[in-house]
Amino acid sequence: MGNDATTDTLKQAGKVIAVHINYPSRAAERGRTPEQPSYFLKPGSSLALTGGSVERPAGCELLGFEGEIALVIGKTARRVSIEDAWSYVGGVTASNDLGVYDLRWADKGSNLRSKGGDGFTPVGPHILDAADVDPANLRIRTWVNGDLAQDDTTTDLLFPFAQLVADLSQLLTLEPGDLILTGTPAGASVAVPGDRLEVEVDVPGTDKTTGRLATTVTDGTTPLAPFGAQPKIDDKQREEAWGSAEKAGLAPQPETQQDQPQTLTPELKAKLESVATATLSSQMRARGLNNVSIDGLTGTRTGRKVVGTARTLRFVPNREDLFKSHGGGYNAQKRAIDSVGEGEILVMEARGEKGTGTLGDILALRAKHNGAAAIITDGGVRDYSTVAGIDLPVYCANPHPAVLGRKHVPWDTDITIACGGATVQPGDIIVADDDGILVIPPAIAEELADACLKQEHQEEFIAEMVKAGHGVDGLYPMNAAWKEKYEAWAAEQA
Repeated sequence: MGNDATTDTLKQAGKVIAVHINYPSRAAERGRTPEQPSYFLKPGSSLALTGGSVERPAGCELLGFEGEIALVIGKTARRVSIEDAWSYVGGVTASNDLGVYDLRWADKGSNLRSKGGDGFTPVGPHILDAADVDPANLRIRTWVNGDLAQDDTTTDLLFPFAQLVADLSQLLTLEPGDLILTGTPAGASVAVPGDRLEVEVDVPGTDKTTGRLATTVTDGTTPLAPFGAQPKIDDKQREEAWGSAEKAGLAPQPETQQDQPQTLTPELKAKLESVATATLSSQMRARGLNNVSIDGLTGTRTGRKVVGTARTLRFVPNREDLFKSHGGGYNAQKRAIDSVGEGEILVMEARGEKGTGTLGDILALRAKHNGAAAIITDGGVRDYSTVAGIDLPVYCANPHPAVLGRKHVPWDTDITIACGGATVQPGDIIVADDDGILVIPPAIAEELADACLKQEHQEEFIAEMVKAGHGVDGLYPMNAAWKEKYEAWAAEQA
């Protein structure tokens, strides 16, 4: 099909649906692989033809390009099967899913302002007949000023095109002319005013091609009105937009456990809450981890099991000039309390200094309001009786009436610290109860919890045998004969 057919298709295009991540190369670049496809809508007013221009909005820095294959729906599709879905596709063309990262913060995942601007969805120039191509044998390439930036095929997509059509049709009617943007491969990056972007879809080894979809980037001159969200970016957005810290001109930052995906799922938390800290300690010892207990502290809420992820705060020894510069105002201690979130545990390094307070009732109330699971400090606590009356477990060395500045300067947050003789990193999993406080590396938490459940199940059997009058020799720990009896007992319990 030629340009006229593309123009006619655009005139009747209704919905423009875009897929988030679909190419393994992009998933690897982003560091996440979705289990199922997810989508967002782009307005029809964002569509544009080849040879046009797109304006980077005034005040914005990061106009991202993403070369994609667009499917053009050929006939009405509603609740179609994967096997039949491709027959509902009329054609295939090139597209460029443009967007400004500067407005992502205000979109809450909708991408409306960041990816819905006029001209932000160029398509064309030609449409390949879907009946004449194999959807698993297409190639997508993108050039910036003649230099190849993206080059991938549809051979190993996470979600084949037929699956996308079938999936979308389960809940909404796909109508003739609707467009599905099927995801971008690795290499998407940032374009600046003056750049010429070109996207082409073809069948390798043949003359079947959409031709190059060309778009020129211009610089906007009209600022956004002040009554709406304004452009705002940080280094994380720069890195995502450019594709890497190096391309963005940023020094690579060391990864901390806090940057890693959340590991304390509700299921894992329930497991850790159900096993004794003594069992956890023995299983970590079996794995060579002997220095993982925070020692010498007493809790304000007895009979309470606490499980959460660590946030950290470090105090340094008081020095009058440093306390003057770092101790007043919105200092590190107040920032830590204000930022601790639901289910998190704030762990404070006070160097075991018992001669002053590191927490009082006002800050404890603030942490409780924020949903903190507990506060742990190897220093003192002021207003101890009041703090103990707050429904927030606090573990400390002792009560002390003195204010912070007597011994400490609040210095920094969310770094590796020492507390009660143990090293704690942001993101570590903390388990605490009346028996003690343990620090669990997130990487082994799931395996550890399962091993503890198994151990406690075995100990339940051992306890029953002891109650029945059996001696502990060979039973605790179990020898081969007792293990065989345990397996039979466990089978009956299942």
